[in-house]
Amino acid sequence: MSSSLKKAGEAVAKQALKVPRAVTAAEAPSIEPAKESTKESMMPWRGWVSRMVRSNLGEERYQALRKLVFYRPDDIHDMHQIPNPSTKVPISATDPTLYRQFRNPSPGSEPGTIRIPKADEGCTTEDPYNITYYTRDTTRRYLDGTNDIEKMKLELMNPDSPEVQEMKENLEPQSSPGNQGVFATGPSDYDPSGLRAAMSTNHAALEESLDANMPDHLPYPVWYDKQDEILAWYEERGLEVPMGATGFGTVPVHRRVARW
Repeated sequence: MSSSLKKAGEAVAKQALKVPRAVTAAEAPSIEPAKESTKESMMPWRGWVSRMVRSNLGEERYQALRKLVFYRPDDIHDMHQIPNPSTKVPISATDPTLYRQFRNPSPGSEPGTIRIPKADEGCTTEDPYNITYYTRDTTRRYLDGTNDIEKMKLELMNPDSPEVQEMKENLEPQSSPGNQGVFATGPSDYDPSGLRAAMSTNHAALEESLDANMPDHLPYPVWYDKQDEILAWYEERGLEVPMGATGFGTVPVHRRVARW
C-alpha cells in the first residue's frame, strides 16, 4: 500500500466530533477536531453564590441588593477592561439586533473597502508600522535631573581647567553612534533617522525627535466650552459647584465601534 493511500485511509477513518468535548491521548489519532468550540461553560461552578442568593431572596429583592452593593451591576462587560469575545455590544438605541462582537464579523469580512486606521498625515504616528514610543516620550525626558545639576555646577567653575573640561565631557551621553544604516544583511535606508531599529538608534537623533515632539501649548479641559452651562446647572439646584465637571468614564457608542 502506498503512503498516499494509507494517509487517505487514515483521514477517512477519523471520527468527527458532533459535540465538542475533551479528547484523551489515545483517542486523538482517530478523532477529527471539532470545527466550532463548545458553547457550554468550562467553569460551571462560577457564580454559584449569586445563584444561591437569588434562589433564596427572589428575583426582585436580588436585583435590589445587586444595585445596592455593586457598582454598575448591569455593565455588559462585567467591568472587565478587555471585553470577552462572546460579549455583544449594542450599537443602536432603536434596533436591538445591531451589535458588535470581538472580531465578529472579522475586519476582512466587513462589506466595502477595508480601511486600516491611521493617524493624520504628517503626524509622527502616520505610519501604522512605526510603533516606537521613546522617540516622542517627552514626559520622561527630564525625570533624571542629575546631569542638569552637575552642568550648572560646572558652569560656575573655571572653564579653562582640564579637570572641569574632562568632567563636562563625561556628562555627555556615552553610547554607540549607531550603525549608520548598515546592518548585518546590508545597508538599509527605510528609516533615515535610525530610530526604528535598536542597532541604528543614537542619542543625537533621539534628542532631535524629542525636540520636535515637545508640547508647545497649554491644553484646555474638556468642559471648558460648557463651563457656563455647568455653572448654571448647579446654581439652579442650589448646589455647591465642584472643581471641573463630572461625566468621565462613559464612552460614546461611535467610539466603541471600530472604523476598519
